[in-house]
Amino acid sequence: MNDAHWHLVVNHFPIIGAILGLGILIVGLVLKNNTVKNTAYIVFVVAAIFAFASMATGEGAEELVEDMPNIGHQIIHEHEELAEKLALLLYATTFFSLLSMYTDVKKHKYAKTISIVTLLLAIGSSIVGTLVGNSGGEIRHTEIRENGIIAAPSKESVSTGNDKE
Repeated sequence: MNDAHWHLVVNHFPIIGAILGLGILIVGLVLKNNTVKNTAYIVFVVAAIFAFASMATGEGAEELVEDMPNIGHQIIHEHEELAEKLALLLYATTFFSLLSMYTDVKKHKYAKTISIVTLLLAIGSSIVGTLVGNSGGEIRHTEIRENGIIAAPSKESVSTGNDKE
């Protein structure tokens, strides 16, 4: 398997993890249940690990697809920039998740505040994660691009010299 294949295998987990972790964390905060909150924190840690793996395979995947028809450097660059932001947000979310678990166990007076910071980072991670997923999808799925489909000439139009529109 090449980097593009590995990238496709791991790149969904940071996005899904951020969204799933956010939902679990909200439930944990509403129910004031440390076990549920800790589950969310672990989900964020796993999402960050997969973000690291996704970033590690992204460059190799880029090299394999950047010169394919209808892809180009600009759309990949946009995806890469958003992915870097997501990775940083997930790393910060993970740091605060671990800090939240620690302060909850130690019954620290700032435990609730740190949990709220983690929640805010998780919201940011989920929002940026959806943008990363969409921009990644646009690389190979031209039908979801805002500027429409860039169609390659059909076989018939190339052989006859006529463009069918």
